[in-house]
Amino acid sequence: MNRNKIYGRALWRVLMLLALLAIAGGLVYGWLDFARFSRTPLNVTATTTSIDIARGSSLKDIVNTVREQGLSSASPLYWRLLTEQMHASGKLHAGEYALSAGMTPRDLIANMAAGKVMQRNFTIVDGWNMRDLRQALTHAEHLRQDAAELDDEALMQKIGAPGEAPEGRFLPETYAYVKGDSDLDILKRAHVAMSKTLDTLWQDRDKDLPLATPYEALILASIVEKETGRADERARIAGVFVRRLNMRMLLQTDPTVIYGMGERYAGNIHRSDLTTDTPFNTYTRVGLPPTPIALPGKPALVAALHPAAGNELYFVARGDGGHVFSRSLDEHNRNVACYQLKRCQ
Repeated sequence: MNRNKIYGRALWRVLMLLALLAIAGGLVYGWLDFARFSRTPLNVTATTTSIDIARGSSLKDIVNTVREQGLSSASPLYWRLLTEQMHASGKLHAGEYALSAGMTPRDLIANMAAGKVMQRNFTIVDGWNMRDLRQALTHAEHLRQDAAELDDEALMQKIGAPGEAPEGRFLPETYAYVKGDSDLDILKRAHVAMSKTLDTLWQDRDKDLPLATPYEALILASIVEKETGRADERARIAGVFVRRLNMRMLLQTDPTVIYGMGERYAGNIHRSDLTTDTPFNTYTRVGLPPTPIALPGKPALVAALHPAAGNELYFVARGDGGHVFSRSLDEHNRNVACYQLKRCQ
């Protein structure tokens, strides 16, 4: 055989081997680089706390969003390989996703495949009134504002409770929501939660209460809510009001007067306010006011439906968040003189 041919074949084999080694080396390098990419944390900064994936986004769109936010400059091929490896191709959900220090591309793809969108919380505070609630909703981050221009009647119609007065109808709790949810979504959930809670508690109420309906219990609970934030006093204060209702005595509770004053209230009430009649003035009208005066939490609802037994008919604020209770008007007047006028004997 021609020696040149032998050398040629040997050289060809060497070149082929080198080429295969180069290809193998390139594949190994590529795989190692891909593995490094998949476990290297994204470039999350103080200003990149979330990533928003629009509805209908393709993987290419998602990668472009990632690159535009400076989270990663890796090749789109790596992102495609990663989604294939994780069996997430075609399963990535739109939405807003939280970013955190140390999060890797694998973590992000896993969250998107699971639809683990970023949640925010909105808390309805015990004792807020409807005006407070509506104002707080307007400041909730990334919550769509559909109720802002609606009056109370239209709002209740929208959440499926036509004809109801809104005051007191929403249960104070913390409600999770995602970007794109509406303020009406939260209000509807809070309304359903209050209805269910009130109905359940009403079934287990004490016997012989001077309350004809769950709505009357809601009204009484709202008054208890505004009178005290102390757990050890709620049932006791409810007991005072229940006894007054049974005796057809005026409830004489300042929070109802304040509520009836509306925007006229400037931080203090005067004797003239106590004698100025409104539908909510329990110094001039016997019985419960026509609607709740606030959003009562579950503890206030429980207190209204399970008032403490006793014979106390009066109470006055001590000035430290608590109250002094009394059975007679003379005793009450002495307590008023002591704790409000600072004329203790």
